[in-house]
Amino acid sequence: MRKPQLVFIIALAGGLAACGETSSLQVSDGTGPSPKLPEPNKTLIPTVNIAPAIGWPEGKKPVAAPGTQVAAFAEGLEHPRWLYVLPNGDVLVAETNAPAKSDGGIRGWIMGKVMGRAGAGVPSPNRITLLRDKDHDGVAETRTVFLENLNSPFGMTLVGKDLYVADTDRLLRFHYEDGETAIKSQPIKVVDLPGGTLNHHWTKNVIASRDGSKLYVTVGSNSNVGENGMDQEEGRAAIWEVDRATGSHRIFASGIRNPNGLAWEPQSGALWTAVNERDEIGSDLVPDYITSVKDGGFYGWPYSYYGQHVDIRVEPQNPDLVAKAIAPDYAVGPHTASLGLTFAEGSKLPAPFTQGAFIGQHGSWNRKPHSGYKVIFVPFSAGKPAGQPVDVLTGFLNDEEKAMGRPVGVVIDQQGSLLVADDVGNKVWRVSAAP
Repeated sequence: MRKPQLVFIIALAGGLAACGETSSLQVSDGTGPSPKLPEPNKTLIPTVNIAPAIGWPEGKKPVAAPGTQVAAFAEGLEHPRWLYVLPNGDVLVAETNAPAKSDGGIRGWIMGKVMGRAGAGVPSPNRITLLRDKDHDGVAETRTVFLENLNSPFGMTLVGKDLYVADTDRLLRFHYEDGETAIKSQPIKVVDLPGGTLNHHWTKNVIASRDGSKLYVTVGSNSNVGENGMDQEEGRAAIWEVDRATGSHRIFASGIRNPNGLAWEPQSGALWTAVNERDEIGSDLVPDYITSVKDGGFYGWPYSYYGQHVDIRVEPQNPDLVAKAIAPDYAVGPHTASLGLTFAEGSKLPAPFTQGAFIGQHGSWNRKPHSGYKVIFVPFSAGKPAGQPVDVLTGFLNDEEKAMGRPVGVVIDQQGSLLVADDVGNKVWRVSAAP
């Protein structure tokens, strides 16, 4: 066992829940089109600063931005992570978590315990639940098990009568009829996705092209910075393009450590993604980001970040790829774990939440002090970010820095309000315009 790994294990086993260095910059410094990128600060003991998950006390809820209000759309769910709105207004929620892992070793076992403290250690319910608000009062009065016996499902998208679900190891297709509250038919496998027993970044998202002919699937890396060997990264740290008719696929863009949210920008028509960048080189590095995605583009991972900023931990290096690395469009703060992404198309929230992107920030574990744990809005103009982020939903951490909730997926519902999946609070929140 390597010495740094051994030290890390001893530190975690000893209960050092807030060990390591401390940020010297503000989260805002690592935000925007040109974030500050200080020198890497790789300490012997990585920063581990967990916000223990406690759930929402009775009567408590997040704090909504001025001009808006928030209420629970659905409660009592099991680890709700991702959302999708069907054409009739029904809301699908993936109740899911990481699949069981059998080969993480001692380090993996301890990291599992640490992540469990953050609310990520519960078994995966492996189902998709349908929520229906028939009377449009902002509360789902109908809840049914829509699909079950899945394998860590995450992304969902509908094309015609074909509903696609991205399990952690394969893309599935189900037949869907408008208004159905449950699907009992067997799935058809479209394509296998990288999975396996390691499966470091397990979430797989899927979105359809505007014409419905292609599907785009996110596949996160199998490590932080390639430390498990690049042979374990085959097809990973990438966005796939899948032909819907044949299932044939290719790498659309690569070098993207852990892409999650996918959305089409309404004005430019470009594909955008929300990406979690690398850990363990300091509280101020590396900012997570949202970016447009170019066909054939390479975004640096693991060899570099933000263009040509080389990560010296990676051996051997690849100067040719580094030279091609595309810098992201917009940073959204270091270690914020920005997962959810949806544009304001169809939103009926007041200004400034009318043109831009909503981002669900799940929250940090590798930063001191904490970052993320909120939903933000990035204004856009002419298809590009234009201005500083605005807080939409805050108050997920209490005064003791414990997590009452952690926002993940975000989506605009049929009434123009914003729905937010909260996998620690086990709720779906609804942000609407204040009366």
